[in-house]
Amino acid sequence: MNTLFDKIWDKHVVQIVEDGPTQLYIDRLYCHEVTSPQAFAGMRERGLKCFRPDQIVCMPDHNTPTHDQDKPIEDPVSRHQVDTLAKNTADFGLTHFGMMNPKNGIIHVVGPERGLSLPGMTIVCGDSHTSTHGAMGAVAFGIGTSEVEMVMASQCILQSKPKSMRISVNGKLKKGVTAKDVALYIMSKMSTSGATGYFVEYAGSAVKSLSMEGRLTLSNLTIEMGARGGFIAPDEVTFEYLKGREYAPKGADWDKAVEYWKTLKSGDDAVFDKDITFDAADIEPMVTYGTNPGMGMGISQHIPTLDTVDAAGQISYKKSLVYMGFQPGDSLLGKKVDYVFCGSCTNGRIEDFRAFASIVKGRKKAEGVTCWLVPGSWMVDAQIREEGLDKIFEEAGFALRQPGCSACLAMNDDKIPAGKLSVSTSNRNFEGRQGPGARTVLASPLVAAAAAVTGVITDPRTLM
Repeated sequence: MNTLFDKIWDKHVVQIVEDGPTQLYIDRLYCHEVTSPQAFAGMRERGLKCFRPDQIVCMPDHNTPTHDQDKPIEDPVSRHQVDTLAKNTADFGLTHFGMMNPKNGIIHVVGPERGLSLPGMTIVCGDSHTSTHGAMGAVAFGIGTSEVEMVMASQCILQSKPKSMRISVNGKLKKGVTAKDVALYIMSKMSTSGATGYFVEYAGSAVKSLSMEGRLTLSNLTIEMGARGGFIAPDEVTFEYLKGREYAPKGADWDKAVEYWKTLKSGDDAVFDKDITFDAADIEPMVTYGTNPGMGMGISQHIPTLDTVDAAGQISYKKSLVYMGFQPGDSLLGKKVDYVFCGSCTNGRIEDFRAFASIVKGRKKAEGVTCWLVPGSWMVDAQIREEGLDKIFEEAGFALRQPGCSACLAMNDDKIPAGKLSVSTSNRNFEGRQGPGARTVLASPLVAAAAAVTGVITDPRTLM
C-alpha cells in the first residue's frame, strides 16, 4: 500500500486481534469537559491510575462562556461540567488548562498552536472534530467515552483499520476562496456520507498552497463527509509553523524530529482504496442552504430544484428547506441575516480574524445584525490585539469575546434564537445545532464578514 496512513498506523500497532480490531498505541489524548466525566468515573470504580499521564492534556471549551470568564459560570450545568473536569484532572494528576489560563481555548485550536500535536502522532479525543489535528501530518480521530477510559487506562485503543482515500485538489484557488470553501465544495460533491469508512489524505497543489491554519480548517471538516479522519503530509509549511512552539522539540531533538517528519509521505507507488480529484478553478466562495454541511453551493448559484435531487434524498431535502425557510431555485444572495458568528475549531484561528478584518476595515457593522467574534484560544486573542485587529473591529462596531466553542453548538450562553438566520464559520448546520429552531448558513470568515457589514448574504468578492 505504502500510503502515509499505513506508515503511521503500522508504526503504532501493538498487536492485531485475530478476526478482530487492532490494538493501537496512542501518543496524545485530549480531554474536554463534556465527554470525559464517565471515563474518569470508570477509572475510579476500577481503582486505576492513568497509565501515561504526561500524554494527556485537558481543558474546558464547550461549556465555557465567552464573557466574564473570571466570574463563576452562571449556568449550573455548564459550571458543574467545568468544575468536574478541574477536580478530575487534579485527582488524576493530569495537565489542565482551566478557564482564564493563558493556554486555554478550544482544544483543537490549542493542540496545534502549542506544539502538542506533532507529525506522525496518533491523537484521540472524545470529540468528532479531533480530525483537525491531522493537518499536522498526524492520524487523529474522535472516540467515544468508553474509549477515552480505555486510553486513560492503557494508552492504547482497539480500532478496526479504516480504508484509505486520497482527495487531490489541483490548480490555483481563485480570489476570495478559502480552505473553508474547499471543504464545503468537496462535501457538496461527495455528500455527508461519501467518505464513510475511510481515512482521507488531502493532496494536490491547491492543498499544498494552504497555510497551516487553512489545513487545520480542511482537516477539521473531513469528519462531516463521514470519514474517520483526514490529514495532510507534513512539509516545510508544517515545520515552519511548529518551530519554536512551546511543546515542540528543541535543539538537536528538533533536527532529529524534522529528519523523521520528512519521511512522512505516501510513496509515489502508493495505492489508495479510493482516489478522487477536484479542480481548484471550479471552486468559488460557498454557502450551505440546508441542514447538513453537504447541502452547499457556490454563493452565485441557486438552491437545487427537486428534480435534480435523487429520490432517496427528496424527503430530507424538502424537510430541510422548510426548516430553513428557503425555496428550491432560490438564490441566497440578499437574504436578510440576523446573526454572524466567526470562531469555532473550524475558523477560530488568527488567519480567520485577519480575513474577517480585511472585509470590515473602514466599514460599519450593519444595523440589526448581532455579531459574535470569538477567538479559538487566548493565544489567538493575544495575536489579534498585537496586530491591532481588535481596533479595526472596534471602529467597525464589533466587540471581541473571550475564547470558547461559543455559538458552534448550543451548550453555552451563545445561542441563536429560534427562527433567526445565522451566517456561521463553524462546522455544522444541523437543526437546532446553534440553538433550538436556529437556522444556520455555513460559510467562510470572508462571507461571514460580508454579511456582517451588509446585513444580507453577500458575495465577499464584491467588497474585496
